[in-house]
Amino acid sequence: MRTIDLNADVGEGHDDLPIFAFVSSVSVACGAHAGDDETMERSVAEAARLDVVVGAHPSYPDREGYGRRRIAISDDDLRASLGDQLAALAAVASRHGVRLAHVKPHGALYNEAAGDEALSALILEAIKRHDPSLAVVALAGSTLISVAERSGVRAIAEGFADRRYLADGRLAPREVDGALIVEPAAAAEQAARLAIGEPVESLDGSDVRVGVETICLHADTPGAARIAGAVRSELERRGIRIAPASA
Repeated sequence: MRTIDLNADVGEGHDDLPIFAFVSSVSVACGAHAGDDETMERSVAEAARLDVVVGAHPSYPDREGYGRRRIAISDDDLRASLGDQLAALAAVASRHGVRLAHVKPHGALYNEAAGDEALSALILEAIKRHDPSLAVVALAGSTLISVAERSGVRAIAEGFADRRYLADGRLAPREVDGALIVEPAAAAEQAARLAIGEPVESLDGSDVRVGVETICLHADTPGAARIAGAVRSELERRGIRIAPASA
């Protein structure tokens, strides 16, 4: 039986608790681009209640830009910020008897590390300093995946149910028309094709094949809970088992 992880980015200021029932793992914002102690507590508590695996979702320290832009920051300061973010969420998780399982960079940090070896190495150094057993979740086929594999950090290749791809396998930028998939049936179909290794249609109409171990849903996508329900139902209808990749 084919198995896939279904994950969601949570704790970012949206009404995301309904999504937890449909996923097997979550990546929780750690306060740099969004979130605070209260949202981390709420997210971890709900994950623990539903036996959903918890990971960290750190970013550039940029609440004003929601972590979606690169900011002027030294390597030392970024490394320290990532360490602080991981420590903050780990402390919350510990209070709930939960251990962090993975780290998934957010926004600009995620997208830039997909093609930047030096930034990838910095992120991985911060992860290993905190807990070398943590996995890193990264865009399938990205530089962060390859650098992680060389550095001994387990890498989990990620695909997206609610985002369109470019022909080269990168995500279409959010500001591009059609980059978001908001129709539940369309998101469910893309998720299913990713899960079974079939090509998906890129934004320009060409086929792109993306090998993934986990599929992401965004809580800030319009109709996120309906999308999550449709994705889960379609995967199960096709006989695909939903289970965490980073447990």
